[in-house]
Amino acid sequence: MIRFFFLILLFINIAENNLSANTIIVGVNQTYTSIQSAYNIAKPGDTILVNEGIYTQTEYLSGTKGNDKNNIYVISKKRHGAIYRGGSEAWHLSSVSYIVIEGFVFEQQTGNGVNMDDSGSLVNPSTNIAIIHCIFRDIKATGNNDLLKLSGLDFFSISECTFLNGSLGSSGSGIDMVGCHNGRINKCTFENMGANSIQMKGGSQYIWIEKNFFKKGGQRAINIGGSTGLAFFRPQNATFEAADINVWSNIFIESDTPIAFVGCIRSKVVNNTIINPVIWIFRILQETVDPNRFAPCGMNEFTNNIVYFPNNIRTIVNIGPNTDPSSFIFSNNLWYNHQNPSFNQYNLPVAETGSIKGKDPLFVNLAQENFNLLKSSPAIGQGKSVIAPIEDYNGNLFEITNRSIGAIEYQKVSNNDDLNTSSILVYPNPSKGLIHIISDLIKGEHLRITIYSIQGNFIKSIPIITTTNPSIDLQMNDGTYMYIIEDSKEKILKRSLLLISK
Repeated sequence: MIRFFFLILLFINIAENNLSANTIIVGVNQTYTSIQSAYNIAKPGDTILVNEGIYTQTEYLSGTKGNDKNNIYVISKKRHGAIYRGGSEAWHLSSVSYIVIEGFVFEQQTGNGVNMDDSGSLVNPSTNIAIIHCIFRDIKATGNNDLLKLSGLDFFSISECTFLNGSLGSSGSGIDMVGCHNGRINKCTFENMGANSIQMKGGSQYIWIEKNFFKKGGQRAINIGGSTGLAFFRPQNATFEAADINVWSNIFIESDTPIAFVGCIRSKVVNNTIINPVIWIFRILQETVDPNRFAPCGMNEFTNNIVYFPNNIRTIVNIGPNTDPSSFIFSNNLWYNHQNPSFNQYNLPVAETGSIKGKDPLFVNLAQENFNLLKSSPAIGQGKSVIAPIEDYNGNLFEITNRSIGAIEYQKVSNNDDLNTSSILVYPNPSKGLIHIISDLIKGEHLRITIYSIQGNFIKSIPIITTTNPSIDLQMNDGTYMYIIEDSKEKILKRSLLLISK
């Protein structure tokens, strides 16, 4: 079974009026004029607060300053007010862990915008990094340069960030990952990329890409795998470029191909909406070839996706040599050639079950990029029943059974009165059994958390009285579980997956 790592962000209560421990101010005419100098003296729980301004120096941070109980927070005092402009790279972070980075702008670098690595150790990754509300844009590079470069990073989250105008060379990415594991990229925007919007390779595993927006996302908007020099794999004995990658609830507009499976295994592309790909809808390739070590690209899945494509697309799927396309699963996708609804040149490598062909998905307003479904859409209720994704692109719940095809679940009412995901935060996830719950509800509100098996069987229900930070010892075995939190009126406030790993 695929391991489901739903990583919560590590930046709980990072607003300025909740800054933890000491606050170290960085800026012109301050004691500390660089993040590096402040980081060198920071202690677990400290916040490095960067004043508004344009900064042209490169910041070099190394060594772990936080710990599993207290992060180091590096925050722009005014969101997007601290701008790091120019230079070969804006920040270079090596062997760092337990850091939350929030609200910066990185622009016009000639190399990588931000570079984060494990100092080349290969066996001691940087861990527990959260990047929130940052903008990476306008890179001044044309080669293999990335807006955000990650090498040897485990347990990380990149959320609500914007990536604009990436390298126009043949190999630059918005986010490039080499040997990264257990990460989540969600609610980000990628526009006008070069080679890729997101690439994960070199033994990368357990990455969740969900609820993102891609427009002109490059040659391969999502490159699941790639080609990595053998010396750079993490772990060194990895038998794949990428594995267990989940691409869920995203919207793709244009790009040469939205999805490329390249030397990857056990990866799932589920409940996405794909609009007007330019050359292919997806590709199946193997760029790192060694049958004695590397598994051929295979055992991947393409399910519940809406594909709205033009007549001049070269082909639905491009299949390269040394791959295993017959091991792929295709199920319940809606395919619509909007210039030729009778199109029938589907060259899928295996038969698809539950597919819908030649029917307009009926978006609310295609021209305005509103991909909600009209009441008469043939995509409503026709999706394959899957465990995940739980939430659609808009943050609404997918139906448990008879979910819609595409990134957006059809809403029977104008708003969703059954969910308020912003009011409840459950962490850590993965957990060793002890979880904490933070809520912006009125203190004293009576809640209940109910735990189910991944098959939907009831396990236990625990009452909660909201406090600043209630803690609950679930006393459960290792495994993946689903939980629902309800209020006293049995109104669902949150539903998600929880991993117990001791």
